[in-house]
Amino acid sequence: MDLNARKTEFIQEFLKLQSEEAIGRLEKVLKKESKLTRNKVLQPMSKKEFHSRIDQSMKDSKEGKLTEADDLLAEIEKWS
Repeated sequence: MDLNARKTEFIQEFLKLQSEEAIGRLEKVLKKESKLTRNKVLQPMSKKEFHSRIDQSMKDSKEGKLTEADDLLAEIEKWS
């Protein structure tokens, strides 16, 4: 089962819950997971990693591994 199917199934089961206590426990878990995710995303990178990313970006640019902004916007419009 893929992630989207699992999330849909979870939501359907959640909507069936009648226990405020159970919903409260799930809210706590969700808040904790959200906080952990935010902390992972917002971790500052080291100078070494920063310079490595710059070097990789410059290499990609020289090799033509870029997507022009107009092309990206056109692709995004196809998503919906």
